[in-house]
Amino acid sequence: MSFLRKLFKAAPTPTADGAFSPSPLALKLATSPTTEYDGGVYETNVAGQNKRVLMVCTEERHMTMANGQKFSTGNHPVEMGLPMLHLLAAGFEIDVVTPTGGSAKIEEWAMPSGDAAVQSLFKDFAPKLEKPGSLSEFVKNDMAEAEDYVAIYLPGGHGAMLGLPSNHDLGQLLRWAHDKDIYTLAICHGPAALLAAKDDQGFIYEGYEMAAFPDAVDKQTPMIGYMPGHMPWKFGEKLTELGVTIINKKADATCHVDRKLITGASPQAANAFGRLAATTLLQHSLTG
Repeated sequence: MSFLRKLFKAAPTPTADGAFSPSPLALKLATSPTTEYDGGVYETNVAGQNKRVLMVCTEERHMTMANGQKFSTGNHPVEMGLPMLHLLAAGFEIDVVTPTGGSAKIEEWAMPSGDAAVQSLFKDFAPKLEKPGSLSEFVKNDMAEAEDYVAIYLPGGHGAMLGLPSNHDLGQLLRWAHDKDIYTLAICHGPAALLAAKDDQGFIYEGYEMAAFPDAVDKQTPMIGYMPGHMPWKFGEKLTELGVTIINKKADATCHVDRKLITGASPQAANAFGRLAATTLLQHSLTG
């Protein structure tokens, strides 16, 4: 098996910090130097109206797989970047937080090197990603009086499964947004972070339909060396146990709106998810 992996370049790539990034084969099959970003043109926008989106990112880099090996992960730059481009084009301001204010981790190996719009975005946001705000401090000091936020945004990447699903502050934030009728956006593995909203009173998303990256596809990815082992847990399974229906079976371009929750299935959905989110938030902001 190791010989075949080497032959087909399907062995995960060791990183300098003792983890693994995807194999050359996995990168060829699952990433691209360009994206499907459509330019983000909107006839109307909310520029200058201080309509804000709070983007909650992971500050953790390594996922320990079922076999004990570590996967070098973070937030996926396409799943994060394309929706950001659409939101910014529609005039929304984006604030970045991580649980404690540590730097937001990005899956640099998935960065689309030939996409000028995404490259420019990450250059512009580099200071905010390196020194984001603290979610803990926001919840403690600012959340109760915050009036300018129209959405909470949970970008994708396996890093969304690290720390966020059990983060008490995120749970408070999601319940606050739910109570205030604020939109929540989550793409690919981002819906895993919604698990933080479960408390003794129940799960605020019970009975919801969502698009999300399928557990069944995550189970297959070690075969091409995308990850160095199988997943330590299945977030789709946990959401389903809490009464969620995941509507897609494939890692495709599926997007879905259920009440004030907007979800997308995979990197293939990033552009459509971004446009759906921006259009929905514009309509709500301009008519609400």
